[in-house]
Amino acid sequence: MSSPREHEAAEYLEKHKIIELMDNLTSMIFFYRPDRPREFLIDQLEKLCLSKARVGNTPCLFNESNLDALFGVLDPSDQGFITHGQYKEALKTLGIKNFNEFPDGASDDRISQETFIREATEGLVRSAATFQQ
Repeated sequence: MSSPREHEAAEYLEKHKIIELMDNLTSMIFFYRPDRPREFLIDQLEKLCLSKARVGNTPCLFNESNLDALFGVLDPSDQGFITHGQYKEALKTLGIKNFNEFPDGASDDRISQETFIREATEGLVRSAATFQQ
């Protein structure tokens, strides 16, 4: 059983999305491996502050080119679509926790590249927006 102080601390971390912020920053450090990690982290935090004012400028680990490449891996025969199961697993692998479970094409088990990239991008932006709105 947790103490009231532990519960209060957990609520604080959840309210301010501190765990998500630290996860995102840690992932970015491992992915980019900057020569000057402190300056890199400061830059990322500054970008988060600026993104509060300008939607779509949130620092993100993956870009559209990365998502295209991932889709290509999931669709090696170049059919132009992936299964609903592949879609869900790919988004979870990208670290997206909250995503559209039933995007266009889900009922036919055929998620297009366009739909995948749109949904992944939106999910990544939401995941990266680790500041309190």
